Amino acid sequence: MEIVILGAAAGGGLPQWNCSCPVCTAARDGRATPRMQSSIAVRAAGGAWYLVNASPDVRQQLELLREPGAARRSSPVAGVLLTDAEIDHTAGLIVLREGPEPLRIHASAAVRAALTTGFALLPVLEAYCGVEWSPLEPGTTITLDGGLCVDAFAVPGDPPRYIGGVPFGVGLTFRADGATVTYVPAVVELEPALQDRLRQSDWALVDGTCWTDDELVRLDISATTARMMGHAPISGPGGTLETLARLDGPRVALVHLNNTNPVLIDGSPERAAVEQAGIVIAYDGMRIQLPGRS
Repeated sequence: MEIVILGAAAGGGLPQWNCSCPVCTAARDGRATPRMQSSIAVRAAGGAWYLVNASPDVRQQLELLREPGAARRSSPVAGVLLTDAEIDHTAGLIVLREGPEPLRIHASAAVRAALTTGFALLPVLEAYCGVEWSPLEPGTTITLDGGLCVDAFAVPGDPPRYIGGVPFGVGLTFRADGATVTYVPAVVELEPALQDRLRQSDWALVDGTCWTDDELVRLDISATTARMMGHAPISGPGGTLETLARLDGPRVALVHLNNTNPVLIDGSPERAAVEQAGIVIAYDGMRIQLPGRS
C-alpha cells in the first residue's frame, strides 16, 4: 500500500491569501514551508489511486500522481472518498467535472444530501461528467481496486457551517498488502475506541489543526475555538499530543494543519515538542510505503 500526502494544511492552505499571522508571514519569508489544502491519495500494490477528499488545490495535487505515458484525456485517480462535506474537502470536485467518465464518489448519505442541497456540487457535476455514487457509511467496509479495503467509522466533530445539524464526519482505515493506515483529518476528541483503532495501525494520520484551543482567539482572527470548530488542539489539557505520544505501535503524522499553527514554523519550540514525541509534521508530497515504515 502507498499513501501520498497531497495537502497537509487545513482550509485556506499556507500561507492563507488574506492572513498575515506569524505563521503565514514565516511561510512568505522562507521560515515555513507552504502547504496545500487537506487531501491524501491511497492505493494498494498494483491498484489504482483513490483521492481522499477533493480540496480546492486538487489540480496541482493530482500532478503529484500523474505518470509518464498517460492517455491524452485520463484521470490519475479511479475515484474519490469523502470524509465529510466541508468546503475545503469537497470544493475540488468541481475541478474534476472535465473527467472523461462519470466521477466515482464514495461517501455517506449525509454527505450526499449536503452536496445536493446545501453546497450543491452534485447537480452541477451531473450536468458535466456525471456522478457514480457509492455509499460509504460509518460502520461499513468497502473493497476497491487492488484489494484495498476501506473501513469507515464515525468520529466526534462538527457539521459544516453551511448545513448545520448533527455531525456526520467519518474517519477511514485502509487495509491492503498486510498493512493498515488510519486517516482522521478532523476530530474533536481521541476517544478510547479511536485510540484502539490508531494503535492497531501501522500509520496514523491525525488532525493537527491548532496548537492551542484558543489559537484563533488570541490572534484576534476569530471568536471560535478549535474545539468549537470540531478539532481537538494538539497541546494543553485534553490535547492530542499527550495521547498520541503514548500510543504503542503506529507511526503518527499530523495532518490538516491550520495556517496559524506554530508547528509549521521550522525550528519553533512547538515543532520541537511534537518531534521529540516521535510524531511527524506532514508535508505535501510525503510518501508512505507499506509494508515498511517509511
